[in-house]
Amino acid sequence: MEISVRTKGKKEIVDITENLNVLVSKENFKEGLCNLFILHTTCALTTMDLDPGTDIDFLEAIEKMFPKGSYRHPHDPSHVGEHIMASIIGPSVSVPVSTGKLILGTWQRVVLVELSGPRERNIQVNFVKWG
Repeated sequence: MEISVRTKGKKEIVDITENLNVLVSKENFKEGLCNLFILHTTCALTTMDLDPGTDIDFLEAIEKMFPKGSYRHPHDPSHVGEHIMASIIGPSVSVPVSTGKLILGTWQRVVLVELSGPRERNIQVNFVKWG
């Protein structure tokens, strides 16, 4: 199945944890693995702590890792950094599910990292049952 997330900023962190909890409940999925895969090359998925300001700190740190350069990407060289950042963060995340709930750490959230928005982003969601 697929879920869509509408981002609002050029770069932003979008918490999708509650969307996933609703989906787990709606699908009556009790035990196994929730696997997510983003269907785009300029955004990513990960988990993180979302204390106030942490999202901005994360985006600033990632941006500092990729200075502007003379990239050779034929489509649009201006956003090669976003492609590289997305590849390094990664296109997928897997979260265990037990008793019908995502198993996450106390402060852990599942997030979409938008690097070239605003856009409509699509995430493929698959549930894998244990055993």
